[in-house]
Amino acid sequence: MASAEQRFGLTTLTAIVIANMIGAGVFTTSGFTLAALHTPQRVLAAWLIGGVLALCGALSYGALARRITGSGGEYLFLSRAVHPAAGFVAGWVSLLAGFTGAIAFAAHAFEAYLLPLISVPAGWPAGWLAVTVIVLAGFAHGVTARPGAVAQNVLVGVKFALLCGIVVYAFAFAPATAWQGGPLLGADGDVAPLSWSALALSVMWISLSYSGFNAAVYVAGEVAQARRLVPRALLLGTLLVTALYLALNAVFVYVPAPALIAGSEDVAAHAAHALGGRPLANLVRLVIALALLTSVSSMIMIGPRVYAQMAADGVLPHWFHKAGQVPRRAVALQVVLAVLVVMIAKLEVLLSYLGFTLTLSTALTVASLFVLRARDGAVRVPVPGYPWVPGFYVVTTLACALLAAAHRPLEALVGLLTIGCGLLAWRCSPLPPARGKL
Repeated sequence: MASAEQRFGLTTLTAIVIANMIGAGVFTTSGFTLAALHTPQRVLAAWLIGGVLALCGALSYGALARRITGSGGEYLFLSRAVHPAAGFVAGWVSLLAGFTGAIAFAAHAFEAYLLPLISVPAGWPAGWLAVTVIVLAGFAHGVTARPGAVAQNVLVGVKFALLCGIVVYAFAFAPATAWQGGPLLGADGDVAPLSWSALALSVMWISLSYSGFNAAVYVAGEVAQARRLVPRALLLGTLLVTALYLALNAVFVYVPAPALIAGSEDVAAHAAHALGGRPLANLVRLVIALALLTSVSSMIMIGPRVYAQMAADGVLPHWFHKAGQVPRRAVALQVVLAVLVVMIAKLEVLLSYLGFTLTLSTALTVASLFVLRARDGAVRVPVPGYPWVPGFYVVTTLACALLAAAHRPLEALVGLLTIGCGLLAWRCSPLPPARGKL
């Protein structure tokens, strides 16, 4: 039997990054973003800003992974670099938002794209398909690690190739008349001026689509040569997805008529219908459903590793600690929480809440590099482009979060309440947390 350290290699780690990044956001966000920014050029500029931020984040997380090895992501980094309380709150955010909310978001979108293609008996409740895919993914990753990882790699490779094929078809074979996109005009026939708060909100929404850039760090404890392979996977996966995102969104916002997609959560299907009618739209729905399926699967694969690490450190009940290859009880917890969120939350509300909450969590994590660097020195904590790369990430993401909070205060308030509840849970916890060593 392979040892835990040999379970995941560069291919699997890169596939985990790609699967987590290419989720619901890229297929739903541009409709909301066009409604907020009014022109395709502004939408693509927002996606480019999001890509640059993700690359800065990937380089920063790679530096953290070289210094602090082990599974657990933000929880592990902040616990070791700053304070156990900071790590606990980051783990709490992962539990309620980073994975649970994101899984529910992807499962919601999976249902939205697949339901028009299948016959459903009258009276079936909304959300049943989203719940089904969550439960099946939980079963697949709750049994054993290796077969789930192999299946994940194959599905990710297929979905990436199919999405690239859609882009190639649109740019190489679609007639010029298929490209109907343009600015969203107001009642007076003019384009509304750019709103900086709307741009910040859009970048925050888009950042959720890029948020999987850090996914490989959550399983670093199960990787041989993690200090070398995890940073490579973060950078490679992020570069590939950024290029694909810019190409895909050029299709999404320049092909359909702007009034058709503005504010729509079905923007990819509208673009496909404009390019090739119903047959292509149905094919694209299947491809997107596959992409969302792998996103749900990947998050259910890596999220429970965080809770297992928290249990190992004593800040969650030991019952969730990993016994054997797979943290089965933590997987079960993840499935139950994600199903509950599917039943109570809507897609756009989840988008704003997740974007704000995860922005704060990742910004604090990248900021911990400055603490490590000051404490341990440049030789022990090499950071590409220091201090500009992590500094740009922290300042820009926090600025977007503040401007977005002014634009959508309710979701921001819920995000702050999530963090506040995490602090309260830390103070009230009877469990004696152990601070790990670097």
